[in-house]
Amino acid sequence: MGALITLLDTILFIYFLGISIVVPTLDAQIVLPSNIFPDVLVHLNMWYINEFGNYLVSEKPHFFVGITWQELVFAWPLCIASLYGIVAGKTWLPTICLIYGVDFLTALVAILSELVGSGKASDKLISLYSIFVGFAVLAVLRGLLPHFQKPNVTRPALVKKKDS
Repeated sequence: MGALITLLDTILFIYFLGISIVVPTLDAQIVLPSNIFPDVLVHLNMWYINEFGNYLVSEKPHFFVGITWQELVFAWPLCIASLYGIVAGKTWLPTICLIYGVDFLTALVAILSELVGSGKASDKLISLYSIFVGFAVLAVLRGLLPHFQKPNVTRPALVKKKDS
């Protein structure tokens, strides 16, 4: 069980690190004025919109703006807390992962329903969002598993016998 939890923590650490960077630099451009971001980030976001045909980011429908605000205000801090929890081996990590995973999975259901139902999304875009479903499920799974603390391996102290 310890190996599975360690593997999940490693995968989720890499994921949370990426999300912790992407949310404030790219996703925030959906709800905040683009002139507050460096040109390189605005161009990167435009490349993403064109490359994947993400009409949600370019058209900014109200439900998607709401999900983005929720991601910035609620989910992003949970990602940062999860990073700390993984590194520090905190006992509350499973709870945070469960909350994040359920929250993110719920948002993805709404987004994927729009993408598939509208008929406007490319297969490439649907595939990209589908990958995130896997990460959300991994976060939920990690939340359902017990806290695993690496065993503290210490050697017994050598006891010297006193000569009497």
